[in-house]
Amino acid sequence: MPTYQLFATTPKAMETILTDELRALGISQIKATMAGVAFQGDLETAYRACLWSRTANRILLVLNSFTVKSQQDLYDGVQAINWDDHLASDGSFAVSFSAKNSPAINNTHFGALKVKDAIVDQMRAKFNQRPNIDTERPDIRINVYLQGETAQLSLDLSGESLHRRGYRDVTIKAPIKENLAAAMLLRSGWPAIAKQGGTLIDPMCGSGTLVLEGAMIAADYAPGLLRDYFGFIGWKKHDANIWQRLRAEAEQRKQVGISKLPVIVGFDQDRYTINTALKHIANAGLTNKVHLERRDIEDAAPATSWKPGLLICNPPYGERLGDEEETSELYKKMGDTFKNHFVGWQAAMIISNPELGFRLGIRSQKPITLFNGALECKLLRFNIEEKAFFIPKAKSQEERIAQVTEASEAEVEVVENTGADMFSNRLKKNLKKFAKWAKQNNVSCYRVYDADLPEYAVAIDIYQGESQQTWINVQEYEPPKSIDQQKADQRLAGVLAAIPDVLNVSREQVFLKIRRKQRSTDQYEKIAEQGRFHVIEEGGCKLLVNFEDYLDTGLFLDHRPIRLIIQKQAKDKRFLNLFAYTGSATVHAAVGGAKATTTLDMSNTYLGWAKNNLALNTVKGAHEFIQADCLEWLETEARQSEPRQYDLIFLDPPTFSNSKRMDDVFDVQKDHVQLINNALALLAPDGVLYFSTNFRRFKFDYLTLAKLNVEDITPATIPEDFSRNPKIHYCWKISR
Repeated sequence: MPTYQLFATTPKAMETILTDELRALGISQIKATMAGVAFQGDLETAYRACLWSRTANRILLVLNSFTVKSQQDLYDGVQAINWDDHLASDGSFAVSFSAKNSPAINNTHFGALKVKDAIVDQMRAKFNQRPNIDTERPDIRINVYLQGETAQLSLDLSGESLHRRGYRDVTIKAPIKENLAAAMLLRSGWPAIAKQGGTLIDPMCGSGTLVLEGAMIAADYAPGLLRDYFGFIGWKKHDANIWQRLRAEAEQRKQVGISKLPVIVGFDQDRYTINTALKHIANAGLTNKVHLERRDIEDAAPATSWKPGLLICNPPYGERLGDEEETSELYKKMGDTFKNHFVGWQAAMIISNPELGFRLGIRSQKPITLFNGALECKLLRFNIEEKAFFIPKAKSQEERIAQVTEASEAEVEVVENTGADMFSNRLKKNLKKFAKWAKQNNVSCYRVYDADLPEYAVAIDIYQGESQQTWINVQEYEPPKSIDQQKADQRLAGVLAAIPDVLNVSREQVFLKIRRKQRSTDQYEKIAEQGRFHVIEEGGCKLLVNFEDYLDTGLFLDHRPIRLIIQKQAKDKRFLNLFAYTGSATVHAAVGGAKATTTLDMSNTYLGWAKNNLALNTVKGAHEFIQADCLEWLETEARQSEPRQYDLIFLDPPTFSNSKRMDDVFDVQKDHVQLINNALALLAPDGVLYFSTNFRRFKFDYLTLAKLNVEDITPATIPEDFSRNPKIHYCWKISR
């Protein structure tokens, strides 16, 4: 029996699995290439590959390879084959043509026509009769692959892609092909699990592809046994005796295998897809061998009699716009189901977005790359293990911070138990991006994470001080009452455990605060009495920050760009800083060369901080600090016959505030027109007022202030490290 050069095609990234399959079939001379495997063998070898390969797309028998530098070369190379050896003169054929980097032919349709003409012309010249074209089920299918100047001419022994097993209703579009499903099962260790009697469950089985492929693997059921058509059936060199012997052998192995089949189960919430899966199971001759139930993912659970095995699925990828939040919630439910009902099981799933896998809250093994069509995906594999992790309920915020911090000491275990490796990966990704940006822009204090993942709702700021010191300020956005406090505490402990490793700092350099909906006075309330201040640098200015005593550190990082704008414009100007907080904008103005500054705040503590900030820097000019209610002071000054005059004013009021001189609570939305007009009374004729607010729903009253020159400069004042949260503040440049 002659030996042929053969080639098995497969989806990209499945070459290794296909190589293992061919070796298991007794084939030794194998060479894996991109999207395929070359091998040698006789007709029985080729037939066996067609019948038994679960991951190949096509089995090609190579007839010739030749050089193609022109269209005529292609025609001549095809005519060099004696087609009478392969095809009857009244038979039928089809041509598949593909080209890559070919200077001669780049139109696949034209290439296929040229191949067809060469065959038809030869047969007509010999027999005065031409064969027919049949694109559906031809006697033979000819495959030509032209790469550069080299063409490979083959017979496609498969006829149609081998992933079409014959059990699926061809009118139903499925999200995963049969050979990809088989690859997932093979890479997840299902054959070994099945031999040990382990159960296979797909909790989102859809039309049943994974459970059917799993059943066929476990039952030693040849994937090509259901097919009634292959590309060699009408080939003149086909050996029907060999083929029938191989089929009979496969049929006998299937019957033995089915009798030993372990428990195979599929769940799905959709009645229609369950009915479709039942039809496919019947088509495969596995009725009553695969168990299906209509169940939601939250209700998926094994029966007590089912031996632990493999949990596998192809969940939604969330590729459509607007699906992300819904898909994220689904993955969290899946993770809860896995951890609640499948402890001791193996699990596997294919996803296109690895971050969705992190939302399961289960540490995966190294992901395996696979392709679902053109979409690159990752096969995640898990060992679902039971781990206890508990934080007692705290009586106060202070106690909660202490307990969460203490719990985070068991670093690696906490990260694994809380699923915080998802958070760690995102933090690493952010750090790589923002550390490079910060270095390029001479930024020493920046935000590296801001609730990027909804489950880990914290803001993380890096502060780098003198002598290469680094501090990490962590602010948890207080979880809503609908979130279980135990879960929130576990996740927060996971965050604190992950930060030192990812950001390369000691645990003592990480500070945690919990943000609540603030009252107007919260900013001024102390939460500790440590009195430890650290010096950082920003735009050539030295500033003091405190990580322990107050909710805020003394420096609003999102206002970095407007402070630098003030610094650049302050030379020889008179500067007024209203609602000054710790006076960082004043320092920038003074360092920028302002000839005079006035700094106002109602808190003597923060004014003292502002004075200390200024004292750190070598500056000239006159600098005054006024402790006053800014609203009262501004209104009083505006009413003077000759009010103070400033060339540059920074007005950054709170969203709400109590003021004795106002009839009710100050509301920046309702009162900003009056506030701006009062500030403008102190603005020199050619001066500039910068007005900023952190109120997310703020609407500037352009109509009432129509006589002013008002420019929205918000985009220019949102720094790169806050760009994912563009509503962190708004800012306008105002002049007369």
